[in-house]
Amino acid sequence: MKKVVLGKTGISVNKNGFGALPIQRVDFNEAENILKKAYDNGIDFYDTARFYTDSEEKLGRTFSSLRDKIVIASKTMAKNVEDFNKDLATSLKMLKTDCIDIYQFHDARVCYKPDDGTGLYEAMEKAKKDGYIKHIGITTHRMGVAEEAIESGLFETIQYPFNYLASEGDVNIYNMAYKSNMGFICMKAMSGGLISSSKAAYAFLEQYDGLVPIWGIQKESELDEFLEYAKKEIKIDDTLKQIIEKDKKELSGNFCRGCGYCMSSCPAEIKIDDCARMSLMIRRAPSARLLSIESQERMKKIENCVHCGNCAAKCPYGLDTPKLLEENYKDYKNILATGKIEALK
Repeated sequence: MKKVVLGKTGISVNKNGFGALPIQRVDFNEAENILKKAYDNGIDFYDTARFYTDSEEKLGRTFSSLRDKIVIASKTMAKNVEDFNKDLATSLKMLKTDCIDIYQFHDARVCYKPDDGTGLYEAMEKAKKDGYIKHIGITTHRMGVAEEAIESGLFETIQYPFNYLASEGDVNIYNMAYKSNMGFICMKAMSGGLISSSKAAYAFLEQYDGLVPIWGIQKESELDEFLEYAKKEIKIDDTLKQIIEKDKKELSGNFCRGCGYCMSSCPAEIKIDDCARMSLMIRRAPSARLLSIESQERMKKIENCVHCGNCAAKCPYGLDTPKLLEENYKDYKNILATGKIEALK
């Protein structure tokens, strides 16, 4: 695999990183098998978060004896110093380490700075001074926050959504970070699952220097795909160009990226990250599973939406989430009425 230096951190890692959010969905044995296979095949950068339930614990159990061989990035969503310190202490314990290589503000809605009244940036600085973390980073889905973070010079890395559906503004974020010698960690490389061609996604990111994508991996077969691409040094060809252009046309405009940050705010317990993009998912990858009784019951919860606005307020992309839910539910019922998902193929 190619090596990438994460900007001013000086940390050198292999081009492909491991996004450890999905391993919270598998048991410990399966997670360990996938993580060990990733390590054995050269992947040495692992991104996790306190928010990802037992993801940190799975990494800690797998890599406690290999800690000096890998780079770990974790995150906190704390909004005050007390919770920040609790999160950090828990992360260190779960990861079975004395120090986290990169510690990040998770899904930041503002750019934390010294003397901003929260004390959070100062808490980061203290953690670094005390040796609990090595480098300070920030993750965000918000372009304005990303720009401010880069311009501030306060952060050594930025984690930001980037894939072949990127807007000109998103590309500008990458360029700003690159010129500022700021490590760029690429999340949502598959746009939350809406990009169906991992090969096209991989080839697109190969064009960008100094960038480390963190592929969200839940299955060994998914890991195998990226390991194979790395061996073959996949580049964009005419076939992949056609896939990319087709996806850009289908997925332009307002669509749910499936980040899930609105989920905890729904009083109707709607699984927004699935339901608000169900129509796209069915039409892009028709599957009887999406019309199962379980899926129907999940979609039916949209009828209980009270239009409280919480989801829209938390959407980092500024989407009218209740409207997306209504549109997807209407389309979903139309598909159900036909009784044949094959008609979409």
